[in-house]
Amino acid sequence: MRSDVEHFKCEISEGVAVVALDRPERKNPLTFDSYAELRDWFRDLHYDDEVKAVVFASNGGNFSSGGDVHDIIGPLTKMSMKELLTFTRMTGDLVKAMVNCGKPIIAAVDGVCAGAGAIISMASDLRVATPEAKTAFLFNRVGLAGCDMGACAILPRIIGQGRAAELLYLGRAMSADEGYAWGYFNRLVDADALMAEAMKLARRIADGPNFANMMTKTMLAQEWCMSIEQAIEAEAQAQAICMQGQDFHRAYHAFVAKEKPVFEGD
Repeated sequence: MRSDVEHFKCEISEGVAVVALDRPERKNPLTFDSYAELRDWFRDLHYDDEVKAVVFASNGGNFSSGGDVHDIIGPLTKMSMKELLTFTRMTGDLVKAMVNCGKPIIAAVDGVCAGAGAIISMASDLRVATPEAKTAFLFNRVGLAGCDMGACAILPRIIGQGRAAELLYLGRAMSADEGYAWGYFNRLVDADALMAEAMKLARRIADGPNFANMMTKTMLAQEWCMSIEQAIEAEAQAQAICMQGQDFHRAYHAFVAKEKPVFEGD
């Protein structure tokens, strides 16, 4: 995977990629360029075997303030319907790329996490936050619908329909304590421990059976629109495929030998 990106930060080490938006003086807003480059990077990740987990990090005490007012919001007010649809499809493609990248994503959320920034945290698989994290799906507050980048599909599945409706209708910030109590955040840690906790989770995932993790992420996404019968059959097929993998055999032999299995992702 490329780490020589232009419009966001990226470091890859020992199977874990750490990415972050890189405009801390503006609370890390997204631009047209960073949207597109993140979309392309996550699309490429689907075909990469080097990266096994991703941490989407905060930078300078904030996660992201969402779309840049001057670089995005202003130009949008001057666009035609066709141009606007091209933009909204592009932002949605970032979420689809994250969901379909095949690698677990951990959002490490500090400070402001708003608009499209909140969507990025929502589209991640796990979320770790500081007590200072304020997550706001604030589209309603700028005269837009809450149904942005998959929010009406994904957010209710994380925190429930009523809670999601409140956040999307009011555009108010969800506190870190609310997010933890509602199941949005997996855990809360102090700011100075945020990255260590996120990296601990990422490295534990990276040391696991990566093909099986990919299959788990795939089924978590695909089973949203399946009946129970379809889901059980799909999982039967997915598990049978994993049982043919070498990691399954490694785990068995390690168990027999009373050793810790060393997974290699095949």
